[in-house]
Amino acid sequence: VGFAQEVIRLVSEHAAIDFRRAGNGFEAQGARDAAVYMSGALKTYAGSLIKIANDIRWLASGPRCGIGEINLPSLQPGSSIMPGKINPVIPESVIQAAVQVTGNDTTISVSGQMGVLELNTMMPVMAHNLLQSITLAANSSRILSEKCVTGITANREKCLSNVSSSLAMATCLVPQIGYDGASDLAKKAFSRGKTVKEIVLEESVMSEEDFDELAREFFGTGQPWIPSGI
Repeated sequence: VGFAQEVIRLVSEHAAIDFRRAGNGFEAQGARDAAVYMSGALKTYAGSLIKIANDIRWLASGPRCGIGEINLPSLQPGSSIMPGKINPVIPESVIQAAVQVTGNDTTISVSGQMGVLELNTMMPVMAHNLLQSITLAANSSRILSEKCVTGITANREKCLSNVSSSLAMATCLVPQIGYDGASDLAKKAFSRGKTVKEIVLEESVMSEEDFDELAREFFGTGQPWIPSGI
């Protein structure tokens, strides 16, 4: 009598965590659904980390032949095969950790299914993987924030160049010359290897000032538009 309460007290003191006895002992022994549920939440979080880290490394790809719209902080000497390239070491390490969390969830889910009657003999591997997932998710988030996100800067020149050369610029012309007219200009820009703005000026559709003002209003940048020479 009182054995369970005494064990809980001692474990709580040792771990500095306020453990308590389950309200329903039969339910608590029947399954480990809470651990499976938590692992599922961590897997969802890991999926978000992978998405964010992948977006970062793609946007930073370069230095010349990739997207290169953002600059990552340099944490190592650089690439051995691509001079000037900053390897996305933090996003890639975060992705690896998140993949491990995803794999851990499979182990935990299967272990939960293997809890025959009230034996739940898979608890050790469930605990091991769950604690590892918590540690990996927490540390990866902190490192991604401190070593990568806080040091990201925009590559303004590349961003402006990408926007200027984008055929999506024709979209702002639709209210003025209609969809078919805007589409025709976009096709000409593509076939001639020029920007939409350059075609607009060549075809005397409108003045450069009118195009710049139209683009500012349509895209809501609030900034002077890109020179035609970019």
